Amino acid sequence: MTEIFYTYQNEIIYTTIIVVSLLIIQFTMKKAAHRVGKQSEIHITRTRLMFKYINILVSLVAVFALAFAWGVGYKDLSLIFSSVFAVIGVALFAIWSILSNITSGIILFFSFPYKIGDKIKIHDKDAPIEGIIDDIKAFHIHLINDEGELITYPNNLILQKAVSLIKKDVYLDEGKDSL
Repeated sequence: MTEIFYTYQNEIIYTTIIVVSLLIIQFTMKKAAHRVGKQSEIHITRTRLMFKYINILVSLVAVFALAFAWGVGYKDLSLIFSSVFAVIGVALFAIWSILSNITSGIILFFSFPYKIGDKIKIHDKDAPIEGIIDDIKAFHIHLINDEGELITYPNNLILQKAVSLIKKDVYLDEGKDSL
């Protein structure tokens, strides 16, 4: 066992440094996302979604860094990742609308002026929609209209349409009426 440690001593030390550094970076990024979510009064489910994105980013960086630490050459690594990214690129081109909604979900996390419980109107010339925001997910927003129907509206479309605030914190107002 000690023979293996001495043979790969540098790689093990580099791996330890990389893992500890990335864990600190991940912790810091999650704290920052949590702080932004709290200051902006963003619902916790949206903050947790950002945590998933942070985990994916840190995992990708870890793969690159650990590959270099264990002596994988630039040519080998570039060949592997260019092949993987070519396949992923073709697959993502086929599902561009999903990527568009995920990207829109990230934008909505940081800059959407409305929150869960607000009643909004989406000004779509073909089908205007009015409802209370029930949840904001990675791909779509859940709205409850006046008839109690659940409407899912894609995130990428909500960024393209004009949106009006009808009433803020409708859920809180309904709770006051019953007291």
